[in-house]
Amino acid sequence: MSAPPIDQDTLDTAVALAQEAGRRTLRWFRSPDLAVERKGDGTPVTAADKDAERFLREQLALAFPGDGVLGEEEAPTESTSGRRWVIDPIDGTKAFTCGVPLYSTLLALEDEHGIAVGVVHLPGLGETVWAGRGLGCWSERGPAQVQRQPSLEGAYVMSSSFAQWDRAQLEALARAGAVLRTWGDGYGYALVATGRVAAMVDLIVEPYDVGPMPVLLAEAGGRFTDLAGREGIEGGSGLATNGPIHDELLALLRS
Repeated sequence: MSAPPIDQDTLDTAVALAQEAGRRTLRWFRSPDLAVERKGDGTPVTAADKDAERFLREQLALAFPGDGVLGEEEAPTESTSGRRWVIDPIDGTKAFTCGVPLYSTLLALEDEHGIAVGVVHLPGLGETVWAGRGLGCWSERGPAQVQRQPSLEGAYVMSSSFAQWDRAQLEALARAGAVLRTWGDGYGYALVATGRVAAMVDLIVEPYDVGPMPVLLAEAGGRFTDLAGREGIEGGSGLATNGPIHDELLALLRS
């Protein structure tokens, strides 16, 4: 039995909250006095990250009491409803601190059937891509669909960074004719869902880095798994494609 559609009101609320959280980050974007701190794992964090997540947590508690929250900047909130929101207030903090407008605010809702709502908002670009289970994938331009790219030959493949890639993986994709590009993060996944590139690869991710992606890609006609081919957001890696090239790309990355 297929999972039931999510209700439109929940999706609309998630889109509005992600857009407002993203708008708040613009107060710090390209600000000359932006302070960048380092977390215990060495990754950057700013006041914008903290403010956007705090805003989302407060608003979600009001709109959906009992739902849990998993976010990047604060401790998890336990669920009493069986549902969990997944937040990355600024996905691409390094881009944000460099003044590059390709960072995003990510918001997803997970229920007993999996990810039911996914939003990727790009404040610096004024773009949003969103999806609800059974409700389709959308952007400001209307319905969003993946591209019809039949093979890796000529396919544009995004990645947040090539630092973790093995040389053999890069060489395999080059031999297959793929065209590699970076500055990915949530932006790369949004490009796949809206048909502007064929694939997005992240060798290392946390669940909040890819929270929206399963429903975003599924509703756009594509596919999202980890690099072991498993569905969900807990696998520690992420691969989003238009669908036809998914297994081919998986096989090359594994080899």
